[in-house]
Amino acid sequence: MNQEHPSKMAANSSSTGSKPSSVAGAKPAGPSAEQVVSTFQRMRQEQRGMASKAAELEMDINEHSLVIDTLREVDASRKCFRLVGGVLVERTVKEVLPALENNKEQISKIIESINTKMQSKGRELTEYRERYNIRLVGEGEGEGQTGASSGDSEGGGSKSGAGVLVS
Repeated sequence: MNQEHPSKMAANSSSTGSKPSSVAGAKPAGPSAEQVVSTFQRMRQEQRGMASKAAELEMDINEHSLVIDTLREVDASRKCFRLVGGVLVERTVKEVLPALENNKEQISKIIESINTKMQSKGRELTEYRERYNIRLVGEGEGEGQTGASSGDSEGGGSKSGAGVLVS
């Protein structure tokens, strides 16, 4: 029963006992394991969302390319229909083709921006993993050991050496 109380006290308060105060004293230096895991999961989810959006936009570019290639082969005065804001409008190929090419360029720029942000998020994730010695399930033990030694050299101390396992 005494072993349960210090752990509960460490989680809830830091007013009594030497063990709880030492654990509570370490908390201001860094977040708890649960906070580390939740932050890491949130960052991974953000990166996945960016990758998903980039893939979706890549498909849009492929569709634009297909339509542009098709419209280049037809007469410029030919009627075509375009969906604009949920409304189907009648235009000529001469009017639609430049707009499609412009849209394709804009989508390409957005994809480049997303890819840059995704790379930045990847570097941030890697730094976060190294800082808190986070190992993903399925990673080799050798990788975790090198992460722990680099975390100790950065001044992470025993907090980095403990590590966090994320599924």
